[in-house]
Amino acid sequence: MMTPNLKSKKILIVEDYPVMRKAIEQMLYTLNAQQIVTTDTGLGAISEMKKAKFDIVLCDYNLGTGKNGQQVLEEAKYHKLLPFNAVFIMITAEQNQGMVLGAMDNKPDEYLTKPFNAQQLFSRLQRNFVRKLYLVSVEREIDKGNFALATHNCEKLLRQNDPNMRLPLLKLRGELALNTGDLKTAQSVYQEVLQQRDLPWARLGLGIIAFHQNDYELAIATFQDLIGLYPMMLEAYDWLAKAHEAADDPQEALETVNLALDLSPSAILRQKKLAALADKTENLELAEKAYKTAVKLGKNSVHKSPSDYSGLARIYVKTNAPHEALQTLEELHQQFANEPEAELRAAIIETEVFQKLGDDTLALQAFDKARQLNEQFGKNTPEDLRLELVKTCFMQGDHSTSEKIIADLVRNNIDDPHFIDDINKICTGFNHNAFSENLIQRTRQEVVTINNRGVSLFKQGKVKEALEVFENAFSKMPNNKTIILNMAKIIVYDIKANGSSVEKMLNAKVVIKKAIQLGVAYNKIAPLQQELASLANDHADRRPALAPE
Repeated sequence: MMTPNLKSKKILIVEDYPVMRKAIEQMLYTLNAQQIVTTDTGLGAISEMKKAKFDIVLCDYNLGTGKNGQQVLEEAKYHKLLPFNAVFIMITAEQNQGMVLGAMDNKPDEYLTKPFNAQQLFSRLQRNFVRKLYLVSVEREIDKGNFALATHNCEKLLRQNDPNMRLPLLKLRGELALNTGDLKTAQSVYQEVLQQRDLPWARLGLGIIAFHQNDYELAIATFQDLIGLYPMMLEAYDWLAKAHEAADDPQEALETVNLALDLSPSAILRQKKLAALADKTENLELAEKAYKTAVKLGKNSVHKSPSDYSGLARIYVKTNAPHEALQTLEELHQQFANEPEAELRAAIIETEVFQKLGDDTLALQAFDKARQLNEQFGKNTPEDLRLELVKTCFMQGDHSTSEKIIADLVRNNIDDPHFIDDINKICTGFNHNAFSENLIQRTRQEVVTINNRGVSLFKQGKVKEALEVFENAFSKMPNNKTIILNMAKIIVYDIKANGSSVEKMLNAKVVIKKAIQLGVAYNKIAPLQQELASLANDHADRRPALAPE
């Protein structure tokens, strides 16, 4: 057996009970640990992880008041406070199903139940260190968002045919294929796994493939079968809800999310989803309950959001409870003081509330504030909120502002049919559909014209001029996926054709990262990432002939 030695590891202990904290610390000392930091609160844990990069985090689930262990891990992952090769072990003395499922939802590396001894702790740590060291070449690139190189490294490891690591590698390879839109490879991987062993993650993968192929009937059947066999598999519920929603059955989606919350009620993102679905299906009583739960869970969560408060306030407006709506908005102001998004959300709903109360003066003041905030922060405001402002503008008879916002939203989302459909529905509801239809048609033509012009210049070998076309379009449409994808292609081809430089490489990485953030399909981004990686080590001034796509 390997001699326990944690001398080189930087370790964080998060435990609110002093006796237990000291006991874990003593265990670590027997394992030759020397760099140990302790804290007794979730906030303290986050603070320590912001100050230093830890190799090991041992975190108790119950931490008294404030953040619990689940919320610590949730925030650490959200803000990337943990190195990709760190080991996070969740510790608890309880066996409560909801708590265990909630903790596992955020995928800690291990789940350790008290009491335990030093050898048990070390065996868990050692198992994870061996796995993470073996997968380091893949996980490092995934952490960077470079899925193309991660895939290359994963396949290299698979060719080594290590029987102990083959299944973990196949699981990673399937996930990478899904992330890059390579559904054919993903299907091949999952079918290979299922021929050997009936593993739930492989079944889930096939369901996700069906979902991405828009075969919602098959996806729904796959996820339902999976839940029947593995009723505690929360990820299957999430995908089943997505499939029902994509199949335009929000009621079934709602019932699925509700079932998942029966198992793990402290999952804030599911509570938010339940609230939105209940609101959409006019189940206002359930929506109110879900929004209240999301607000409560958000108190100590990184997912705390002004949208939960404004969503609850809007339910109160719908149920003719204007005073409760104003009280909720007052709490929103207190919780998110001086935050533009929160202020805009509040101003939009206050406009409607004061109208219902018959106070035209206060309604106009709130509306003026909403317009002012939109003018100041509009393009940095979530698009769902800007759609809400469009509705408010229509109700107030301000067609000029609504049309300006719609024009900007259409330009940036012309290649998103679901969002364009939402815009059309709003305009139709206010008898303004002719405006939106004409705008959408003009915008589509504008994007086609820009694309054709850029491609034409590119074919003529005028790379610089082609890039300028897309850069100018990007300045007007910073969230348009087609524009940014074409821009990324031109930048990479420019490096390939005219040689690399630090500035060019940095620009390419920034644009590709922006494309990923906007949701451009990974199967379109991955080849560019792969090509960029191969060019990174080549700074020669080469000018190969450019071929059209």
